[in-house]
Amino acid sequence: MRRREVIAFLAGTGAVAWPPASRAQQNAMPLVGLLSSVPFETRRDQLAGFHRGLNESGFVEGRNVRIEYRWADNRRERLQELAADLIKLGVAVIVTIGGDTPIMAAKAATVTTPVVFVTGGDPVQHGFVASLNRPGGNLTGVSFSVTFLVGKRVQALSELTPTAATLGLLVNPSNPNVRSTVTDAQEAAQALGRKLFVLEAAVESEIDEALAIFSQGKAEAILVEADPFFLARHEQIVALAAQARLPAIYAFREFPAAGGLMSYGTSLADAYRQAGAYAGRILKGEKPADLPVQQATRFELVLNLKTANALGLAIPPTLLARADEVIE
Repeated sequence: MRRREVIAFLAGTGAVAWPPASRAQQNAMPLVGLLSSVPFETRRDQLAGFHRGLNESGFVEGRNVRIEYRWADNRRERLQELAADLIKLGVAVIVTIGGDTPIMAAKAATVTTPVVFVTGGDPVQHGFVASLNRPGGNLTGVSFSVTFLVGKRVQALSELTPTAATLGLLVNPSNPNVRSTVTDAQEAAQALGRKLFVLEAAVESEIDEALAIFSQGKAEAILVEADPFFLARHEQIVALAAQARLPAIYAFREFPAAGGLMSYGTSLADAYRQAGAYAGRILKGEKPADLPVQQATRFELVLNLKTANALGLAIPPTLLARADEVIE
C-alpha cells in the first residue's frame, strides 16, 4: 500500500518522529496493524487523530512502535485477505477504519489478537462485544451513535431552509443502521411539517443518479447520512450538490471542509484519537476484554459561510451561535 504517502503526511503533522534506529531495533518494536476499507486520502484527519491517541499513550511510530497499513480502497472483498496478512505478520493489535466491514473481517480472522474498532452502530447488536462495559473477547473500541443525531440534522437543515417543503435523504441500503435512520428522519421531518423523499445509493453511479433526481424538484434541500461509502466519496457528493444548487447537511466535518454547506455529527478525528489511546493501552499489557467500549462524546456543528453565500442562504443567528466551527 502507499505507506510512504502515509508516513510523509504524518511527518508533516508532527505525529511521527524518526530517530536513528537499526533494523534489529525496529524489529524489536511492537507492531500495530491498521486495517481500512477506504482509501487513505479520505481519512487523513482520522489517521492523524489515531496517531495523537497513540502518542498520548507514549507510543510514536518509528521510535517505539511500528505500524503496518492495509487499505482495501473500497474493495471490501479484499478485507479478509488483508486482515489475515496482518495476523501472519504477528501484529500485537489491529485498529480498524471505515465502518463495520473491516471490524467483521478482523473478527473473522482472529479470536486472540486484540482488535480496536470505531463504529457508528451498536457493537453489542452487531456481535462485536458481549456488552459495552465488559466486552469479554478480543474486541473493544469506540462507538458513536449515528441514528439519534438524524433528527438534529433535520432540524438544523430546516432552520437554514425554512421554505423547503420537501427534504431529500440519501442512504446506503447496505448500511445496517439504514432502517432506524430513515424512521428517525421521517419522524423529525413530520414533526416540523416537512415531507421526506428517500433515495438509496450503494455504488458510485447511484450517487450521481440520486443527486440528479433530487435536483429535478424532488427535494429542496438534502441530508446525506453517516456512511463510510459516502464519506469516501465526499468530494463527489459535495460537487454534485453544488452543481444542483441543493443545500445539504452531512454527518461529518469532511464534507463542509471540502465545500459542503454544513455538517453535524461526531468528531471522527476525536473518536480515532480514543481508539489510538486504547491501542496504546493494549500494547502496555491491558486486555480488550477488560476495556469498556467508549462512547464518543464530542459532537460538532460545522458551517461553510462561502457555500451558504453561493447558495444565497442567510444563516440564522441562532444556528451561527451554535456552530463549533465556521469555515469562511
